[in-house]
Amino acid sequence: MVSGNTIAEVASLIGDAARANMLSALMGGQALTAGELARHAGVTAQTTSGHLGKLAQARLIEVEKQGRHRYYRLASPEVAHAIHALMAVAADGPKRHHPVGPKDEALRLARTCYDHMAGRLAIALADALTGSGYMLLGDGAGLITDEGRRFFCDFGIDLEQLTRSKRPLCRTCLDWSERRPHLAGQMGAALLDRALGVGWISRREETRALRITRAGEIGFAETFRLPSDWRIAPSGTLMVRRLPGSSIPAAGTACRSQD
Repeated sequence: MVSGNTIAEVASLIGDAARANMLSALMGGQALTAGELARHAGVTAQTTSGHLGKLAQARLIEVEKQGRHRYYRLASPEVAHAIHALMAVAADGPKRHHPVGPKDEALRLARTCYDHMAGRLAIALADALTGSGYMLLGDGAGLITDEGRRFFCDFGIDLEQLTRSKRPLCRTCLDWSERRPHLAGQMGAALLDRALGVGWISRREETRALRITRAGEIGFAETFRLPSDWRIAPSGTLMVRRLPGSSIPAAGTACRSQD
């Protein structure tokens, strides 16, 4: 069993404001340089180097070298889950900040949460997938139905490849801004990758917020049957059915559905 002292050591590392900002920046799922992390944390390059050394020693981050450059990323999904849980707790804490600005609204709409989507878009997608009978979500876990397997196969996600990994195929993650669970696990990551691949969403620089393209507005609406007001507030459970001829992109990899 992990001792209280060990927990306190890790908590003290995350508890520093500069290091917390660096870890939050890495929640976007992309590897960042020390300079980029310094800008996120608002500290000097020398100070950043010290912080990154401590985080790496504690195995909260890992370093990847490419030529003369060094890139930093979160060490594991478990670290990401811990940071996300702290974000949810902090969001319910005392309100010490200024009123929400446009940047925060963009994060609430659609953002990355380590390797999957979060925000109102992610909540609407989870509602649509469960309402259509493609997935069952609850108690932190999820199950893909036979109809869901066919749907995801048509959408271009290879479930057979995903099931070869020891990582949970389908799980939920509490959304810190919407206070409701969104889809995580391998399916959450695969859905993000596919949406990026077909150009429905794109990453923004210097932020975890995602940009929804015009193709994405149409694609999400026609394929997942999102309600027209999903941007305003988290939608309720949707009773949706995939209609013949919906604009699902052609599969990029072969997969076999279970009939």
